[in-house]
Amino acid sequence: MHSFYIAPTTSGTGLTSVCLGFVRALDQLGVRVAFFKPIAQIYGSDIGPGRSTHLIRETVGLQTGESISLAYAQHKVAQGKLDQLMEEVITNYQASARDADVMVVEGLVPRANEDYIARLNQRLASTLGSDIILVAAKRQYSSSELNERINITASKFGGFDNPRLLGCILNKVGAPPKESQRVKTDDSLDGWEVRERSLDEVKRKLPVFGHANFRCLGIIHWNPSFIAPRTLDIVNHLRGRVLHAGNMDQRRVTSVVLCARTVPNMLFALKAGTLVITPGDRTDILLAVAQSVLNGVPLAGILFTGDLVPDERVMALCRGAINTGLPVLITEYDSLTTVQRLDDMSNEVPADDVPRMLDVMDAVAEAVDIQWLTNRAALPQDVRMSPPAFRHHLMCQAQLADKKIVLPEGAEPRTIQAAIACTERKIARCLLLGNREQIRQVAEAQGLTLPDSIEIQDPDEIRARYVQPMVELRQHKGVSPPQAEALLEDKVMLGTMMLAQNEVDGLVSGAVHTTANTIRPALQLIKARAETRLVSSIFFMLMPDQVLVYGDCAVNPNPNAADLADIAIQSADSALAFGIEPRIAMISYSTGVSGVGSDVDKVREATKIAKRLRPDLVIDGPLQYDAAAIASVAASKAPDSPVAGKATIFVFPDLNTGNTTYKAVQRSANVVSIGPVLQGLKKPVNDLSRGALVDDIVYTIALTAIQAEQNNN
Repeated sequence: MHSFYIAPTTSGTGLTSVCLGFVRALDQLGVRVAFFKPIAQIYGSDIGPGRSTHLIRETVGLQTGESISLAYAQHKVAQGKLDQLMEEVITNYQASARDADVMVVEGLVPRANEDYIARLNQRLASTLGSDIILVAAKRQYSSSELNERINITASKFGGFDNPRLLGCILNKVGAPPKESQRVKTDDSLDGWEVRERSLDEVKRKLPVFGHANFRCLGIIHWNPSFIAPRTLDIVNHLRGRVLHAGNMDQRRVTSVVLCARTVPNMLFALKAGTLVITPGDRTDILLAVAQSVLNGVPLAGILFTGDLVPDERVMALCRGAINTGLPVLITEYDSLTTVQRLDDMSNEVPADDVPRMLDVMDAVAEAVDIQWLTNRAALPQDVRMSPPAFRHHLMCQAQLADKKIVLPEGAEPRTIQAAIACTERKIARCLLLGNREQIRQVAEAQGLTLPDSIEIQDPDEIRARYVQPMVELRQHKGVSPPQAEALLEDKVMLGTMMLAQNEVDGLVSGAVHTTANTIRPALQLIKARAETRLVSSIFFMLMPDQVLVYGDCAVNPNPNAADLADIAIQSADSALAFGIEPRIAMISYSTGVSGVGSDVDKVREATKIAKRLRPDLVIDGPLQYDAAAIASVAASKAPDSPVAGKATIFVFPDLNTGNTTYKAVQRSANVVSIGPVLQGLKKPVNDLSRGALVDDIVYTIALTAIQAEQNNN
């Protein structure tokens, strides 16, 4: 197994973020990766086992070996028992490694007056036989000072002649000297803020990269959203009181404004993500905040200082705004002290703030030269499709497809955010259906700017041109022009007609509509492909270590044997399209020949039909779920099965079983599911959960774009 030891040049380099992002990048490639923190360093209010170990478990699902406490390591060093300490490290390292191909090891962060930490870092890397990667951040240093710090750290690992010393990752490039600063100034960036900075320019500023064997392995640009705490973190830091929690565990503080002016002079500050700080007796500011919230501005919260609670009558008047999720907090400190204490707040990602860490990890994964590093490790390619690898595959394939996707719920806030994200990342060309002014107002209230490349179509302006085409498509049902016009009042129906007329490549809906509202127009207007018996659905279940496919869990209530065989074949083709190796388990209450009855006979017959139609597929059934999913159960129940214990596709005998199973797994195991993804249609239409997050919508748009490309092929 190959290992990389990640060591910082100073404190404050974002070591944990880089290490976890490195793991993310390897996982996206399908590499079996492990993580290890040999010696834990506990900061601030953190408690064991350490932030790194906790976050890697919560974000990637990796279980790591035990970390030795820093106090214990100090004691061993003081006793001169460094060799014994290294033996214990090796034991824990092996417990973390398991069957991984690559191990990412997080080093120790230097501390003032603790010179032994540099010696420990060197000894740990040597003991583990690791390649060494440094992490540096510019922070307040000039370019020459940063260059010197990298030089000094490199010398502690044997200098540039050490073949194990590979290079350095530059983090927080473009950060202002004080990272909590919300507004950048021209003199604070020293020319580092340009994202397109070439490697030659980096080498010019940092001559350390002129050494032949010392590479710049990544440039991670500073992003103010990565230091945006939750409103919950603010109240915890101030040890304040909560008058109304609202959505304080979800809302992010991107700016802090102390409001002491009159209302007209502070309205400029009422923007998305702003935490308003004001004395508790300023009811005029509370009223202005409430009106702003009712106008759709998602403020991070309002914080009253001086331990003053506003008048109850005014609070009652603002109840409608507060009930939208606005956090209302109070602190005993005066306004100036409150701002000063917030300015001293740590920018480290709290151990329980998983969404923020995932965003940071994705940025690191994108910036690191992971291909060079995997080549260095001489790694074999793995067919395992982990959730990060699946998401990465979706993004890449969708970008190549370059499809146009219509979003009928054009004024829905999450849909707008997803459309912007897809446009910025070139995942798809999005068309929003809705009133232009309303869409712009919703975007502005969310603090978003709509790119010019996002197309907006007002249904009232375009509806008439689809009336006659719809009459022609539905003439066998006797649909008249007035009836067609009435049906086209439904924006999902209108979007489906745009798809039927080849004006767009796919449709995604369901953020505020039911599954039936999304699917019914597709079945009426798009219809099934000629080579399929029926339209069916699958869910992609993002399990901790791999992605599984469940079908059919949304469309067909009681398929017969031939239908089940078709669902299995469609599901296999869908899995292949998204990079998942199909091993199909036909699920029943019985495994093999042990059971009898019409239900199990149906599954047995469906398996025979599917094998006859597609002898190239690996398929077996009937199999019980545990026999299909768990190797130890498969060894006793179906030892000769090519599928049992390693199934990637689970085909359920009916809708009742499939829908119940997917929801039980999703909720009890806290598994992300993407779907239902419709298969068998001539053109792709896909549904969303009404509780879908922005990322869920982005991934579904990507799925739809890939399906559109597959249909073209």
